[in-house]
Amino acid sequence: QVQLVESGGGLVQAGGSLRLSCAASGIVFSIYRMGWYRQGPGKQRELVASIRSGGSTTYADSVKGRSTISRDNAKNTVYLQMNSLKPEDTAVYYCNAWYITRTYWGQGTQVTVSS
Repeated sequence: QVQLVESGGGLVQAGGSLRLSCAASGIVFSIYRMGWYRQGPGKQRELVASIRSGGSTTYADSVKGRSTISRDNAKNTVYLQMNSLKPEDTAVYYCNAWYITRTYWGQGTQVTVSS
């Protein structure tokens, strides 16, 4: 059974930082592209950042320079460090694992940034 369990969300003031974690089980973690997506109120789900098995990363323009995605294959965990948070970063953040025809989602963790 595949599980992606996010943690680290919460309420933070604008300008603050958060570190999200996603622990995966039931997959060969090292071969999966891992990603963080978010869905704000009344908005579509969007890609925030992704990291391939080889370590190459992609970021949405809205978070570039403020966020860092990383992975620890020994711990089957992917992280998203978010700095200089803005109210518009408020959303539910979802962890995603993708490999060819397989994709899995976590249950999401709420991030709320107050102004």
